[in-house]
Amino acid sequence: MTFSIVATDGVDVGVAVASKFIAVGAIVPQAKAGIGAVATQCYANPRLGSLILRLLESGINASDALTRALGEDQGRDERQLGVVSIKGDAAAYTGSKCPEYAGHIVGSGYTVQGNILVGPEVLENMAKAFETKRGELVDKLLEALSAGDAAGGDRRGSQSAAIIVLRPGGGYLGLTDTYVDLRVDDHPDPVSELRRLFSIWELTLLSREDPNDVVLKSDVALTVQKVLKVLGFYNGDVHGNWDKATEEAFRAWAGFENFENKVRDDDKIWGSVYRYLINEARRRGLLVND
Repeated sequence: MTFSIVATDGVDVGVAVASKFIAVGAIVPQAKAGIGAVATQCYANPRLGSLILRLLESGINASDALTRALGEDQGRDERQLGVVSIKGDAAAYTGSKCPEYAGHIVGSGYTVQGNILVGPEVLENMAKAFETKRGELVDKLLEALSAGDAAGGDRRGSQSAAIIVLRPGGGYLGLTDTYVDLRVDDHPDPVSELRRLFSIWELTLLSREDPNDVVLKSDVALTVQKVLKVLGFYNGDVHGNWDKATEEAFRAWAGFENFENKVRDDDKIWGSVYRYLINEARRRGLLVND
């Protein structure tokens, strides 16, 4: 009923998963920063994931940890698991009673697995997407999940999706290990919705902008003033000069949207922030010449 990918790049560990099942993110993915990650699915037994993570933390490799955990589970014929350690070793298991199509692929630093799939092409496309996509682990996981979804995914349809990526000290204000943690619990197109949510998470919480993706404040001052005036953040004249009042209005809007960490102190705006402002104007039906 589920397809997932578990992976590491040696720093981050993570799981991405989708299913025709309510809130799959509450059941399948488990991970610990600096240790590894596990997906437990089919007739999932989350206790196996917790046990495997403890075994990985003790120094046991992924394959042995998986074998030991399954040895304690009488329902193992109905289980499906994928395991990756921070060292990059990976292992997977598909029980003999997992509903067809069921299977897995183990690669370098990752494993993909699924059951009740339209066919093996779901896993094959996921593996290929993960191996060829450039970027951080989160980008590769999302690409793999999208590839599996595009290939047909769960043959019963779609309902939920989730992604979790852990990085030591990589979370909010450096106070947690949660680099990314998003769930779509019930949606007609959960993988696309997950990607939409990630675009907001990335803009709000991650600091990984392309240094060339900027716009000059002087070039967009008129548009920004028009939009911020309609949105209620700018009360001055719309004259097209980026003055103190415009800067203050822009910062007030950025704070309202939780983008404080994306406000620059020079003559530029991050392209991602500017596009969000324009898209917000369009969403509200404002006519903006940008």
